[in-house]
Amino acid sequence: MNLGINVLSLFDGISCGMIALERTGIQVDNYYASEIDKYAIQISQKNYPNIIRLGDINNWKIWQLPKIDLIMGGSPCQGFSNAGMGLNFEDPRSKLFFVFVDILKFYQPQYFLLENVKMKQEWQDIISDLVGVKPIEINSSLVSAQNRKRLYWTNIPNIEQPENKQIYLKNIIDKENGQQEFKLLNRLGKEKSNKKAGCLTAGAHSGGNHSDMDILCFGDPEKIEYTEVGRVVLGINGAAIRNQVTKRGIEEQLNIRKDEKSNCVVPSYPNKLNGMCVRVGEADIRGFDITKRVYSPAGKSPALTTMQGGHREPKISEDNNFWRRLSPVECERLQTLPDNYTAGVSNSQRYKGIGNGWTVDVIAHILSNMKY
Repeated sequence: MNLGINVLSLFDGISCGMIALERTGIQVDNYYASEIDKYAIQISQKNYPNIIRLGDINNWKIWQLPKIDLIMGGSPCQGFSNAGMGLNFEDPRSKLFFVFVDILKFYQPQYFLLENVKMKQEWQDIISDLVGVKPIEINSSLVSAQNRKRLYWTNIPNIEQPENKQIYLKNIIDKENGQQEFKLLNRLGKEKSNKKAGCLTAGAHSGGNHSDMDILCFGDPEKIEYTEVGRVVLGINGAAIRNQVTKRGIEEQLNIRKDEKSNCVVPSYPNKLNGMCVRVGEADIRGFDITKRVYSPAGKSPALTTMQGGHREPKISEDNNFWRRLSPVECERLQTLPDNYTAGVSNSQRYKGIGNGWTVDVIAHILSNMKY
């Protein structure tokens, strides 16, 4: 007798959805996964050999599946992300969203969950109209040491913001296995710093939303006093940092609400700013500015990307003199994955799979409201 549910995971990646289901205690009879990246499949297969592999999502019409209770997936985001070219539905990868919709209509599961990046309101509205619900925005910063804002469309009822676990980079450092290739840190002027790590994404670093995540402040990040004056942030010495950030970046980061509800991130310091990266310097390497940024363990990590092309892993300085890249295990912790979940493939493929994945504890938080 079957006691669990049948799950169809589209764009399954490294099967973060399966981890989330286990974490919520939901029993699964059959987990069907559609994925084409061979390294992601290899990682998933190592951890979950019983997953039923379906291959390319474009072949969905030949699948012969039983009743499906839950469909979930994060369709490719490159066409929507501000870090990409912004081609929206004209991007061939983002067009796969419509395949998700076709499958959703065909199987009519009790529940569904769709994840994607923040995007222009017009694109967001198109998705909402087609799936029949509006998204909730959740920042992974609430449950992890990563600043990662994402939209979640779901018919699972009563989804609210997760409780803020107050996790920072210093809480996920892997002292035993962290990379030891320390290099001299180029300081940001006198005492310039900045707070949490950015979010992990699967796209390339080319500015846009990812660069907007960083707001500079002055002084010891453990002792910073923040003040909001109009749209300007003042550092510990009252020095305005208006020129250190884009206007758009300030508007996104300084959306402070006294009720601490909705999309507001609970402050790291009582009644102060939160969800930001503490930037302490830059690495002397080639590449875009965002790839050079070095962060303090006192803050969060920027959003993870697929980190392809070299030097794209988030960087930290544990003593303000030297910097190093985050290790694969530390990046797994940013996504609330089990340690060494992605072990068994090259580091480059580990970073890619992690960046393409979900923050597991956010997904678990959403799925925990299912009733079946």
